[in-house]
Amino acid sequence: MKRYTILLPLLCLVIGLLLGSLLPVPWAERESLVPSASSTPALKQAEMGDSSGQSAPLLDAADNFPLLNAACSVVRALERQDYAALAGFVHPERGVAFTPYSTVNTETDQTFTATQIRDLARDSTAYIWGFVDGRGSLIELTMEDYFTRYVWDADYTQAPQIGIDRLMMSGNALENLPEAYPGCRFVDFCFPGRDPSSQGLDWCSLRLVFAPGETSWHLVGIVHGEWTI
Repeated sequence: MKRYTILLPLLCLVIGLLLGSLLPVPWAERESLVPSASSTPALKQAEMGDSSGQSAPLLDAADNFPLLNAACSVVRALERQDYAALAGFVHPERGVAFTPYSTVNTETDQTFTATQIRDLARDSTAYIWGFVDGRGSLIELTMEDYFTRYVWDADYTQAPQIGIDRLMMSGNALENLPEAYPGCRFVDFCFPGRDPSSQGLDWCSLRLVFAPGETSWHLVGIVHGEWTI
């Protein structure tokens, strides 16, 4: 593990070496080094890394930096509730799917278009997102309320761990993100624990899944992870 320096070329080199490894760098320092999403260069299709974190494909910095750039931009948009900016990353054909508890279900997970994301604050429809862990009752929430509980349930700009194509934490839920999104890559913003007295049982993650496009990464999935019963 290495810390970023203020030099962009060295940052790119470090990201290339750290695929699938921890990036425990203060967010303020990371953000200052990430350019605007509009500067993202053309990308090549990349294979998904091993979900166990034991191994990952060796990719150069030209692949890794734009992915991290896109993920950081999405997290900043979520922090600011800038849904227009968030919508700009949503895949134009596939839209973006939402998973409340780690296990992706492509048949039942709610999927929304870029237009719906842009207007989510004005959407008063209560959607069914799945079932509440440990209770079995339906998760019936508006998009805005879902974001509060299952997307931005922590300030992920301060996440102490970031995994590139690596799931940083797992619990009892089936972790099938790599299999559910073949040909895609993901960035996991993770809090391994927020209250020391909870002994890690309060961990949570925001996993952003991207599909490669001709000139940019497109957001196709937002998977929320947390400790489950």
